[in-house]
Amino acid sequence: MAKTKPPALQVLKSEIVHQGPVFGVRRDEIIEPTGVRATREVITHSGSVVVLPVLPDGRLVLIRQYRYATRQFLWELVAGRMDEGETPKQAAARELLEETGYRAKRFKVFLDMFPTPGFLEEKMFLLLAEGLTAGTAQPEEDEHIEVKSYAPNELKRMLQKGLLHDAKTVSGLLYYLTFLKKSKR
Repeated sequence: MAKTKPPALQVLKSEIVHQGPVFGVRRDEIIEPTGVRATREVITHSGSVVVLPVLPDGRLVLIRQYRYATRQFLWELVAGRMDEGETPKQAAARELLEETGYRAKRFKVFLDMFPTPGFLEEKMFLLLAEGLTAGTAQPEEDEHIEVKSYAPNELKRMLQKGLLHDAKTVSGLLYYLTFLKKSKR
């Protein structure tokens, strides 16, 4: 018995409501593949990378910076928006150097995800960075970043105590500690 192909998404109307340097907002009138007719507002975004730097001794590098939207300082994995034409590995190398000063010999995408698929087009690529060598950070003018390395057990305790609040960091660390770290023992 042959499977029937589900109907395709139909975009009836699309308009850019806002376009800024980091993201835009688009309003679409659509008919979803399920047949639902709807108006959807979507935040457009070029995509981003999240970098999990692993030092030769197994410690993991995190950064701490002020996040205005949350009104607090957060410990996070290195991350940033992908520029037009950049691959995830190129963006990861750029962000790692900017925010920490480290350079990596190897980058490997280990996970990709949509952080908020209800209204955000952004796709995040999580990359493992290994073979690190230290250098001088090159932060952007508006970035004030603290860099610190943690042993995996320290990060497990921080996760258990609810001390990490950034979703991409929690996701990346849990995936690494559950699936990737074990394979390195």
